[in-house]
Amino acid sequence: MAGRRFIMNVGRTTKQGQQINVGKDSPVYQAIVGTITMHADDMKDAGIPSGGTVRVRSENGEATFQCREGKVPVGMIFVPYGPPTCRLMGQSTDGTGMPTSKGWEVEVEPVASGATGPSAPGTQAPS
Repeated sequence: MAGRRFIMNVGRTTKQGQQINVGKDSPVYQAIVGTITMHADDMKDAGIPSGGTVRVRSENGEATFQCREGKVPVGMIFVPYGPPTCRLMGQSTDGTGMPTSKGWEVEVEPVASGATGPSAPGTQAPS
């Protein structure tokens, strides 16, 4: 199944900030950065169940995430900044020292339940 195109925005969340004292290797922190938020109508149209796994692809790479319904505009997804989103970023910083993290065009597709290997949240499929 071909994925649908969305605009992806990445940012830090308050929950993410609270967990930083616990550590980035904690399961709670990993779950935060491994979850995307999508509009319910987009999830329905793309055949993605709440809590389902999705593969997100940019022109620079891909990563998998758990998907949940949330208050984002139709056509947009939000992901907390972390290692999985870094797999989607390019190396260009336009002189700022930080890759662009807002307004990326990405492809999102559901991952079949029971899939193994690179479908674990935040992992990258082999090239």
